[in-house]
Amino acid sequence: MALPPGTGPPGSGPLGSFPLVFGGGSIGGLYAPVSDDEAAQTLEAAWDAGVRAFDTAPHYGVGLSERRIGDFLAGRPRAEFTVSTKVGRLLVPATGSVDGAEEFYGTPALSRVRDYSRDGVLASLEASLRRLRLDRVDIALIHDPEDFMSAARDDAYPALADLRSQGLVGAIGAGMNSAAPLTWLAERCDLDCVLVAGRYTLLDRSAADCLFPLCRQRGIAVLAGGVFNSGILADPRDGARYDYAPAPAAVAARARRMRDACARYGVPLAAAALQFTLRDPAVTAAVVGARTPAEIRGDVSYLSAQIPPALWAELENL
Repeated sequence: MALPPGTGPPGSGPLGSFPLVFGGGSIGGLYAPVSDDEAAQTLEAAWDAGVRAFDTAPHYGVGLSERRIGDFLAGRPRAEFTVSTKVGRLLVPATGSVDGAEEFYGTPALSRVRDYSRDGVLASLEASLRRLRLDRVDIALIHDPEDFMSAARDDAYPALADLRSQGLVGAIGAGMNSAAPLTWLAERCDLDCVLVAGRYTLLDRSAADCLFPLCRQRGIAVLAGGVFNSGILADPRDGARYDYAPAPAAVAARARRMRDACARYGVPLAAAALQFTLRDPAVTAAVVGARTPAEIRGDVSYLSAQIPPALWAELENL
């Protein structure tokens, strides 16, 4: 099923064809704390650059990302933006220190509890709407159910499908870091969209094997996250992260060869990484996280970088 008219997906419909979605993980304190002012300035820079779609989740800073996006969007015409959030984690009072839990810093004193049940989905979405200060979300995604696939199919999906039929959410789908379970779920459920993170990049193209052909066949929109593979494709310096952890030596060496190839053509590696993800016709939009105005302005500027065919050929060989 294609996304309903007027709800997205991000980058289509009444919002125009802007191909970037603001990813809310970084302003939730991923890897380092971000102040309210810094988050607001980054969101403002995204809006000024033309971004009108925002992806978040309870997981991101245990609600901090949702609250900041909700505060930023408050008062703006509802028809002018798209918001997606996720279900599968309930937030409960923490019993100990939470700073740095799951790599988020400067967060509220809350902990995450996995829950893909119908009641859990409804409770999660209700709490998200409060934090977002909205009466509906455009897209609701089942978040990271790799270890809970039966519950995702049998409980979370039917709950979201009912909300969709009632018009309480515009579109539904799933978001994961792995292409195979997303494919499995898309084969068994009537999804409008999927968010696949880190699996269609210059370093990992596994989503193109099975997930993308299925999505094209079924009219499922693809949102591609993790286009920089946690940072290494933005700056492959010593200590750079790949898939949320320090990059293995072989991966770091490959990324540096790509950086050097780009440099010979005067192209930032990050520009090639972002444009590569958007080149596949299955991809509707790229989800990019940012913690500063400079980062989001940089991401937008990469869209207009001129990348010659010869460089694409070199990157293909690498």
